[in-house]
Amino acid sequence: MSLLETFFNWDVLVATMPALLRGVLTTIALGVASIVCGTVLGLGVSLVRLYAARPLRLAAMVYIDVFRALPMLVVLIIIYYALPFVGVRLDSWTSAILGFSMVLAAYSAEVFRAGIEAVPRGQFEAAASLGLHFMMTLRKVVLPQAMRLVVPPTTSNWVSMFKDTSLASVVAMPELLKEAQDAQALNANPTPLIGAALVYLVLLWPMVRLVGHLEERARRQQAR
Repeated sequence: MSLLETFFNWDVLVATMPALLRGVLTTIALGVASIVCGTVLGLGVSLVRLYAARPLRLAAMVYIDVFRALPMLVVLIIIYYALPFVGVRLDSWTSAILGFSMVLAAYSAEVFRAGIEAVPRGQFEAAASLGLHFMMTLRKVVLPQAMRLVVPPTTSNWVSMFKDTSLASVVAMPELLKEAQDAQALNANPTPLIGAALVYLVLLWPMVRLVGHLEERARRQQAR
């Protein structure tokens, strides 16, 4: 068989397109849910890391260090395959979203911490002189400034998270790569994997360009 017939077989691609589309929808839903949960959790962990009592700060530091050190695949395996031995059984969706969210939260927490610490301490003092309490100062003064700083690295983490959804096949999630692998086995042809790669490119290339645009805009703002 020629290269085109082996890797770019149009008939095989058309036949497997419904399965790939199902995988795309699953991948998008999984990615969006994990990004939302992980980003919100990461913000909460960063605030605990910065402002909570010392024991809670230490716990947040341990959480961040552990989940930044563990490979995503290991986290998914522990949640889906190890937890049942202690009586905790989670379905594929819950396991995947929980695993992705916990890892993303660890990275997001460090990004948010750096953004918050970049806001001058004088902002707190100025807000206190106006009679704003601590939580109001965070919500109205500090976080809006920090968010502008963390947008580029946060968006980059989101791109990485979308790529990592391909690991969800280890917990039997029918995401894009899993559907492509099943289609490859069924048709004895690697074209579905090429199709999946092209779909990932279409999904993620705009996000990669967005990250570059945001980073460039942040550099221009800092240079002013």
